Amino acid sequence: MTERSAKLNILKFVKIVSFSLLLVILGFFVAATVRTLTFDVNAGLQLAHWEKTNNIASDINQHQREELLANFRDAIRIPTVSTTETQLNTTALREFDGLLRKAFPTVFSSHLVQHEVVANYSHLFWVPGSDLALVPYMLLAHIDVVPAEERDGWEAPPFSAKEINGFIYGRGTIDNKQSVMGILQALEYLLIRGYSPRRGFFIGLGHDEEVSGFQGAMNIVRVLKKKGVQLAFVLDEGLAVLDGVISGLEGPAALIGISEKGLATVKLSVSKAPGHSSMPPRESSIGILAGAVKRLEENPMPRLFGEGPERGTFEHLAHKFRLPLKFVMSNMWLFSPLLGRVMERRPDTNAFVRTTTAITMFNSGVKVNILPSQAEAYVNLRIHSAQSLQEVLELIQSTVGDERVKMELVDGFDPLPVSSYDETSFGFQIIKKTVLDQFPQVTVAPGICIGNTDSRHYTDLAKDIYRFAPTWFRPGDAQRFHGINERISKKNYEELVVFYFNLIQNCDIKDLPSPHSAGHEL
Repeated sequence: MTERSAKLNILKFVKIVSFSLLLVILGFFVAATVRTLTFDVNAGLQLAHWEKTNNIASDINQHQREELLANFRDAIRIPTVSTTETQLNTTALREFDGLLRKAFPTVFSSHLVQHEVVANYSHLFWVPGSDLALVPYMLLAHIDVVPAEERDGWEAPPFSAKEINGFIYGRGTIDNKQSVMGILQALEYLLIRGYSPRRGFFIGLGHDEEVSGFQGAMNIVRVLKKKGVQLAFVLDEGLAVLDGVISGLEGPAALIGISEKGLATVKLSVSKAPGHSSMPPRESSIGILAGAVKRLEENPMPRLFGEGPERGTFEHLAHKFRLPLKFVMSNMWLFSPLLGRVMERRPDTNAFVRTTTAITMFNSGVKVNILPSQAEAYVNLRIHSAQSLQEVLELIQSTVGDERVKMELVDGFDPLPVSSYDETSFGFQIIKKTVLDQFPQVTVAPGICIGNTDSRHYTDLAKDIYRFAPTWFRPGDAQRFHGINERISKKNYEELVVFYFNLIQNCDIKDLPSPHSAGHEL
């Protein structure tokens, strides 16, 4: 009788636990469903009344359209190539200086604009505002480009600015002369139309971004620091408008970069006594190093999806996905681990999941019958926002696990701070408003840059740094970045000019409106 009672009690306990577990699962499902149906973090200030609505219209007539395209083509034709920190095409950079002065005479002659050349080839512009109480902001772009050779498979010579089917082809069309010329062209047109800013702003054009910006951007920052400048926000190149690129998303998405991954370049080396290939040891320097490299590739850095700003990207886009993806994206608190596992399967999305590890160089040996005394490999890592440079170095050391392999940090820095992107974030919301006014069909979301920009040098001057230009990327276009057949449509370049034209004016408000408000008072 006692044994039977015990069994009944156990059965009763199991039923209670099972029922409780079912209720918990049902509760999670109901909560997730309600969140899916109601979740839209984009609403915010779109419902509010903005202070300033009487901007100068950005009408571009046919003459101006021909003018801005001609200026842009001239910029693409100048091969401002940076190969290394010491190999810059200085002749082309001097020629580009002359082009800027010729293309934008009002910018260079206006009493409203102060200009100086920095580090011989970079440019710094200052446009003071009428209200000195308003903190200025800064627009960045870079003049230099990476090398390009027609023999690599270009449909048009890379410095020809040739038009094919409405697209201008050439190195720098999307990285980053479209912003260099677009910003100054917008300012030129504003000044011609009598514009005088309320909020002052700087424009910084670096000349060596492709080789780290140690001369251009860093010296511009030194100049600004000496002047005691602090900035409301910085806007640089980075992310773009993605159209048909994100699977399952309805409509295009404008991703505004709020941070950049960190960087580490690590040298691994093995040293052994040289010898004759006829009497090889059990392990050679090459074999030892190859084993270390293989362990690094077989044991990737930990999956960190959802622990950095990439979570905000999917939450902002959630309402634009179809079911069942909408259910997943609206409930990242529940599905981050699952989504991370799916994304790590592809190289292009794996970059958002973890610190990536790439073996980029492997050097050893001088002759086929000599055992090399030295073998070395270079590893390039892009560090996830939830990790530090030091943590990554420690993980490399433990994964290699061989004292014979020497590890040396060649270069590196931590991930950049995450800029604000909530409803009180002035820079983010101004950029967002400018995008939505011009492209109402677009969804705006924060994003993470997996590459690096000049803006990382400005962290002492601004708490909020954003990386975005309204360059439209469609499937396959991302491969043109630093690749072959880099191009931009004539229509898209004109859109960039209009974007900066409106952005500069939108920054003239004193404060953001209150979210969801019906009105706003100064």
